Amino acid sequence: MDKVKDYILLHICVLVFSFTGVFTKFAANALNAGGFRNPQLYIFVFLMLFDCLVYAFFWQKVIKNINLNVGYANKSVYLVWAQLWAYLIFGEHISFRCIIGMIVIVIGVIVVSMNADYEEEQ
Repeated sequence: MDKVKDYILLHICVLVFSFTGVFTKFAANALNAGGFRNPQLYIFVFLMLFDCLVYAFFWQKVIKNINLNVGYANKSVYLVWAQLWAYLIFGEHISFRCIIGMIVIVIGVIVVSMNADYEEEQ
């Protein structure tokens, strides 16, 4: 049960980290809209940095309980979340190639995680 909890916490960390890209894009849009005088720019830059700080703190806590190879393989799920946010928040188009790429990422994460679990049992 602890292993499931660790994986859930790991993916929550990755989910939190995925918002860094969202805040970055909002900051870029604010810069384009009003330049350096736009207060929204500084709000989104702060949120981006704060998000990275929260992620880094909790990542260090979670990674202590998980095989490092598994942790970094699961971190690649960030790309899936980034595509989801691009579609839901910014209305961007997701190509068929992107969908195939996301499927490959998820399959790779599953393979690495299952292999690590198998090696631990041996």
